[in-house]
Formats: sequence, structure tokens, C-alpha cells
Amino acid sequence: MSASTNVVIIGAGPYGLSIATHLRERGIEFRIFGSPLRSWRSQMPQDMFLKSEGFASNLYDPQGEFTLERFCANNGLGYAHHDSPVSLETFTAYGTAFQQRLVPDLEDESVIALTRVPEGFHLTLDNGETLTARRVIVAVGLNDFRQMPAQLATLPPGLVTHSAEHRDLSCFKGRDVSVIGGGSSALDVVASLRASGAQARLVARRPALRWNMPVKPHPWRRLYPNSGLGAGWRNAFFEHAPMVFQYLPQETRMHIVRRWLGPAGGWPARQAVEQGPVLLGQSLRAAEYRDGRVQLRLLSGDGRETVVATDHVIAATGYKVDLRRLGFLGSQMQTDLRTADHTPILSPNFESSVPDLYFVGLAAANTFGPVMRFLLGARYTARRLARHLSQPLAP
Repeated sequence: MSASTNVVIIGAGPYGLSIATHLRERGIEFRIFGSPLRSWRSQMPQDMFLKSEGFASNLYDPQGEFTLERFCANNGLGYAHHDSPVSLETFTAYGTAFQQRLVPDLEDESVIALTRVPEGFHLTLDNGETLTARRVIVAVGLNDFRQMPAQLATLPPGLVTHSAEHRDLSCFKGRDVSVIGGGSSALDVVASLRASGAQARLVARRPALRWNMPVKPHPWRRLYPNSGLGAGWRNAFFEHAPMVFQYLPQETRMHIVRRWLGPAGGWPARQAVEQGPVLLGQSLRAAEYRDGRVQLRLLSGDGRETVVATDHVIAATGYKVDLRRLGFLGSQMQTDLRTADHTPILSPNFESSVPDLYFVGLAAANTFGPVMRFLLGARYTARRLARHLSQPLAP
């Protein structure tokens, strides 16, 4: 007979871990599955810095006690609310300590199948265990939603990778590597490649790079609130009012999420990126393997074509939520889920059209706004979900 529980959390990133601490405080029975902070520990350049400021780089327990600031103070690490970049190494150490102290019962297993049953949901784990749950929270993060340009699909294996496949880039020392993309992932990868001794080239469609620079003091700045998403009233609204954002028209919400806070890099990577070749305003038209190298055919905005020869291509082309890529969702579940552009349509309590199935994090951005793309979004999510799930279940 399968085990049963009230709530299952699928995913052990900042959202899943923060939600778990809030459920525990309210006495809600749950189990949480996933590799703790997997994306942060294994799928980002090890020497990168976070885009977010120190005050906006927390996981969230109910009392707000286990903060990055307190962790750094207790471990003799430097910290500042503003203008001092947070290293990935520091953040992953903090997140690991948060998990070990506040969510010690995390189970490092993967859910491979989720189906609807009269009791709620039936789940199968990769170790063969099965269980049932009344409610399920999907907090899977980024890994399942990698985007890869179709033009690279025909290249032989081993010559093209996604940026999420790399933590240690020293294997590219002395090699020519082209990085496709213009956002923070691309810029961090280029900086890390150059620090590792590779000949790195950035190829981006954008005509210019954008950088999230420290806000300089200015008398007029007092009129603009600072938020974890940046200075300004709109950023403050997106951070503090996801409950209002959800009532905007659906097309408006989706347009804002697509356009707001577009590709931009963290300022610590700027010098390393700009000291080497950067090809801007270039669209990737085709790629082929010829004469022992990858040939990239690029097209500029004025119609000029350029061919670049390189040893390896890294696609730092981001992530796009598409529920069809979640292999554990059964075919009937996929049919029953109402979506917009393949993202779930959610209630004010993060509930999907499948009763008692919830989606959080990046998958919730089209409902609750850009804040759900950042660590900050876990604060509102954990509080709202825990309050909702503490209510008595319908008979």
C-alpha cells in the first residue's frame, strides 16, 4: 500500500524550501522532493555573482530570521545590502545551510510521474517508491525549461551545449568558444570563460548590452523607491503588489513579463566581457560543422552576412516555461490544465485548473508578475500558499 501525505512539494530550490518552512510552522503535513538548489550548485558558472543585491538574495522562513545577512555575519563573510555583489559560492553555502537547518527532511529524489486519483494525486519517484497526496505544489525552477536555438540542432553532440550544463568552464582553456545570447547568463559565461583562459566571443541580437549598475546617490532618487527589482515605482509595484498584478488583463500581464527587465548583466562581469570580442546586432541564421570547426552564419541588422569559425558553441539563451516539457505530468493532466502560451493559468492562490495542483516560481510569472522570476517572489508565494493550505479541505 502506498504512503500518503497532505502536501507534496516537487522541487527544492528557493521557492520549494521557503514554502516548506511556512508549511511546517503551520503544522501542515508535507513531503518535499528534489536535489537541494540543484541549478545554483551545478548549472551556473562557479565564479559568477548574483544580479540581485544582498537584501534581495534571501530564502524566506516565517520569522525572517535565517537571512543571508545573518549567515554572512555568523560565518565571517562580507555582506552589504547594496553595491556589494553576492557571489554564487556565498549564496549556495547560505542556501545549503538554510535547507539543512530548516528543511532537514528534504528527500533527494525525483518525481517521475504524477497522475490524478480519487484521493488526490498518485506520485512515482525515481527510486520506485509510490505515494498519494491530497495536494501538490510544482516548484521545479528552471532546469526543464531550457531554450536552445533551432539553428544549433543539427550540430554534432559535444560541439554545442546550453549554459546550464556548465559550472566549471576550465575545460575550455585555450579553445575558441562562441556564446550565443545577451542576458545575464551569456555575460556571466563569457566572463568566466575568459577568466579560465578561453578565447570567448559573445554573439547577441541586441544592438547594445545592458548592465544593472549600482544606483548612484542623487537628490532626485529620494522620489523613487528602491526595490529588489531595481529603483522606481513600477519595480516597487511589481515586487510588493503581485496580488494586484494578477487582476490586470491576461495579455497585458504576459506582455509586461516578456518585456520588463529584459536581458541585462550584473555589473561585476562588465569589464571581463568588454575586453574581448563582442558581436552585437547579429542574428544566428545557421550553423554547420565543417573542416573540424563549427561555422556560424550571422546576419546583421543591415543585411550583411558574416561567418564565424569556432571550436564550441554555448547557448546562453535562457528559459521559457512550457508545461509540455514537464515529463512527470501525465497526458490527461496536460489535457486538463488550462494554459496561456503553455504556462499555467492560476488562481489567486497559485492553484491551476486541476484542483489542488499548484505552480510557483517562474511558472507563475504570467499570473503574478516579474517578481516570480526572482528570489524575492518566494516571500509572497510562501506566505500566500501556506495561509491557503492551512484552511480545511473541502469534504
